[in-house]
Amino acid sequence: MEHPENNEAYKGLKVNDGVEALGSVNPYLPTMRRKKAAQLSVNDYVEGILRGDVTVLSRAVTLLESLLPEHQAMAQEVVEKSLPYSGNSLRVGITGVPGAGKSTSIDAFGMHLLSNTGGKLAVLAVDPSSERSKGSILGDKTRMERLSIHPRAFIRPSASAGSLGGVARKTRETIILCEAAGYDTVFVETVGVGQSETAVCSMVDFFLLIQIAGAGDELQGIKRGIMEMADGIVINKADGDNVDEARRAAVHYRNALQLFPMPASGMRPEVQTYSGFFDLDIDKVWGMIDSYVAKVKANGWFDERRRYQQKYWMYEAIDEQLKSRFYNTPDMQDILSRYEQLLQQGKITSFAAASKVLDFFDANVYGDE
Repeated sequence: MEHPENNEAYKGLKVNDGVEALGSVNPYLPTMRRKKAAQLSVNDYVEGILRGDVTVLSRAVTLLESLLPEHQAMAQEVVEKSLPYSGNSLRVGITGVPGAGKSTSIDAFGMHLLSNTGGKLAVLAVDPSSERSKGSILGDKTRMERLSIHPRAFIRPSASAGSLGGVARKTRETIILCEAAGYDTVFVETVGVGQSETAVCSMVDFFLLIQIAGAGDELQGIKRGIMEMADGIVINKADGDNVDEARRAAVHYRNALQLFPMPASGMRPEVQTYSGFFDLDIDKVWGMIDSYVAKVKANGWFDERRRYQQKYWMYEAIDEQLKSRFYNTPDMQDILSRYEQLLQQGKITSFAAASKVLDFFDANVYGDE
């Protein structure tokens, strides 16, 4: 194609050279890349945690959540060395139906606590994992606007990874690390009321159930189990035109609780109303928690509950390790695949296949004994 600038009619015109196009990659990028963080030893982790280094604490929690065997072994050493410095916090579990305002309430509770004490608060927020992608949004920090920037607050969102009750598998160990780092109050927020909230109840000192008025579930029997585990019930969104309805819901819950047996703590759960969004009556909710803790410490239930929790988690650890050893047995995946095919072909029942697989596992563990 003939360019017009080459035509004799335009010989008086001058065509300037164009600007050389730069590459699509920033030429300074190699010098701008952040250096890879140095590997820490077990002692480095423990020392960083004990001096309250948030970065080291976060890396230690990441180590706990790793599925790599070498990371798990190292994480257990860190937890064991941090254990003597733990146990001095108040652990509060917070659960409730989806949409009850758990994260907003934690933001309000936490700010009230930090404003009235000189302590530190750790929030372990558990997000639901996708059954398809195994991913998680981890968006709790967006609903804890004030706590997320508070210098004495540590928020750690974790994926539930399919754990029963929505509690992350390593939450208990994370509590130990947070306590060793000097956090004297720990909130554990669960995904919501699911199949079972026993897991979170077995790792906290006070189990708080958040409800909302007008949801039509004040007296449903499906909530009986969760209500029996709760140490306190609060009705959120008691503001504006919803105040009277929230108070009526509180009366319904108080009446329902009278029908339940007296808890082992000797303390019948209280019911309070508040508004997490408008920070209304937050002091009453926290006063309820303080009163409960003081009374159970006086009657001995506080220490007894923690002793029971230690035993409970020992058996949980046994179950978890047995399951891990089972699936990591040499040739186990091949055996499972073989019996899956037999099941699909209708040549064996599920129970018989399970028995055969367990026989294979026993043979690997005990040999010819």
